[in-house]
Amino acid sequence: MMTPPTKQKKRMVKITLLLCSLTFPVCAFCQHSHVRTAQTHATQNQPAETASLIDQGFHKMYDLHFNQAHAVFVQWMAMHPEDPMGPVSNAAAYLFSEFHRTGVLDMQLFTNDNNYMDHKPGPPSRIVKQAFDNDLDKTNQLADAVLAKNPKDARSLFAKTLAYGLHADYESLIARHDLKGFEYTKAGSQYAHELLQVDPHAYDAYLAVGMENYILGLKPAPVRWLLTMAGGETNKDLGEKDLELTAADGHYLRPLAKLLLAVAAMRDKDKPKARQLLSSLAQEFPNNPLYAQQLAKID
Repeated sequence: MMTPPTKQKKRMVKITLLLCSLTFPVCAFCQHSHVRTAQTHATQNQPAETASLIDQGFHKMYDLHFNQAHAVFVQWMAMHPEDPMGPVSNAAAYLFSEFHRTGVLDMQLFTNDNNYMDHKPGPPSRIVKQAFDNDLDKTNQLADAVLAKNPKDARSLFAKTLAYGLHADYESLIARHDLKGFEYTKAGSQYAHELLQVDPHAYDAYLAVGMENYILGLKPAPVRWLLTMAGGETNKDLGEKDLELTAADGHYLRPLAKLLLAVAAMRDKDKPKARQLLSSLAQEFPNNPLYAQQLAKID
């Protein structure tokens, strides 16, 4: 007869599912990186004026100017109504505004299990949730229409990867539905794998598969076995390599990969590595105070 799991084990699995769902979370620590010449097809194939608007919107969003970000993304969607990156970017701005309002942007929540379990984010905004869901539904509708004609369209695969990641983050961090967040994470990871088969240099996509492996790989063997049976990928070393790829050469998610590596370092009590990563981000993005705040908490 199988022994019922203890309260501590249930808690460990709950935290593990949460961390696994963080494929596109707490990004408001980051400001958008500069456009790189060796970028993925997902960003190369967009018109120049659209690329500029996308970057402007993400920059404003990462700088916590959410209304301005929405205005830019709405302008972009009016110019390119067929592009799934429009609504998924706008959905990201809704999500990050909820992160900011509910206090989810504190990195310390994710470096200690008790910190997260004790944090009470408050009730979610129904208005924001409806707008968020509408934009993600529109993203999938537009992306699916493109993929029906061209299953290897990198831009649409990337949009769907982000959409599922945003869904996962909302369910895990705002709604606190960890298992549902894990399910969205697995779906997004599948699209990330498809994107990487189309374009191995789509470095942002490595974060979606790497985060799952890296964080789950930190867990004890029994938990890794349970999550592997549930479809989770638990190779820590492979996950770390994937995150390092995004941290080195990613576009939208490059700063996020560095942040996630810093979180993992803090969970491993490797303060020097976390300090190095956060110092690099603070130097690169001096107008964002959150890196300096996290560094002060480490010291």
